Order: sequence, then C-alpha cells, then structure tokens
Amino acid sequence: MITQKINLRFSVLTIIILFCAFSRMIPHIPNFSPLGAIGLFGAAYFSKKWQAFLIPIIATWLSDLFINNVIYAQYYTEFTWFYEGFYWQYGSYFLITLAGIFILKKQTPQRVIAGALVSTAIFFLITNFGCWFGSTIYPQNFGGLLTCYAAGIPFLKGTLFGDLFYSVILFGTFALLQTKFPVLRGINYETRN
Repeated sequence: MITQKINLRFSVLTIIILFCAFSRMIPHIPNFSPLGAIGLFGAAYFSKKWQAFLIPIIATWLSDLFINNVIYAQYYTEFTWFYEGFYWQYGSYFLITLAGIFILKKQTPQRVIAGALVSTAIFFLITNFGCWFGSTIYPQNFGGLLTCYAAGIPFLKGTLFGDLFYSVILFGTFALLQTKFPVLRGINYETRN
C-alpha cells in the first residue's frame, strides 16, 4: 500500500513536470519558461533528492530535443543532442533545484514566491556569465561582463514572469490535487524505509 502510494505520487509529479516542460512549445515572450519552476517544484516534492535534480533535467533535455530537432531544425545541420552552451543553463537549473531544497522545506505562498525570485536571479547571473565567458562579442574584462549583464536585462522580465507564473501553476495545482486525492500527500519516508 505504501509503495503504491509512493509510486503514484512519483508518477503524478513526473507527469506534471514533463507536461510543464513541453509547454515551452506554446508561443510565449522571450525567456517565459517553466524550467526554473520545475526545478523548484521537484525540490519541494520529490522524497529522494536525486529525483529532484534528475527528473526536471531529463524533462528539460527531452523538451530541448524536440525544440532543437523539430521546431528549430532548420538552424542545425544534423540531429542536435545538446546545443552550444547548454551546460550554463543546465547548471543554473541544478543550482535552482539546490536552492529550492533549502527554501521550500515547507511550502507556503511566500516561500514559493521567494523561490521564484531566487530562481530568476540564479538563471540571470549564471547564463549571462556563460554568455560573456570566452565570448568574442564582449571584452573579457569586468566592463565586458557588466555590458553582457546589461544586454540581458530585457530578457529578465520574461524569466521573472515565467518563474512566477509556472511556480503558482505548479504548486497551486499540486496543492489542489492533494486536497482532492489524499493519496498524493507526502508521508514520512524516513520511518517507512
């Protein structure tokens, strides 16, 4: 019974994350994305923390495969498993999940909003640093780094709105599902294993 409850909860969480990752196909403003929110969501609800890191990253990668090889196929000469510089974005998702583990030990609206704000900051700082590092566009000095961050500011709004919107949708939907289906509520895994 307990194993079935755990498997059902894990399956529902995974399906929600996959569905959300593939919502990137819906037309949206630049950087309006569910990816930071799914890292936070995984961090808050997966009982095994390796799942919190792995499931959102796999969902992101699968949606990237579709986007790069179907939607943007004309921009690539061959099947694309990973795009250039993917490690900066994936690294930011890893850090977002790590931050989520600490921020969302207890899920409250205030903590979810704080997590979304932290997610936006992490993504902005890491990915713009990655854009600058080794770039031929920006001088490889502090001024060049600041110029790169300034160039990223117009995209910050989309990231912030995406993180807030998808965090509210994910956490709100799962909270509603937990009230309708008590089997999805967490149990104390430490005493059951």
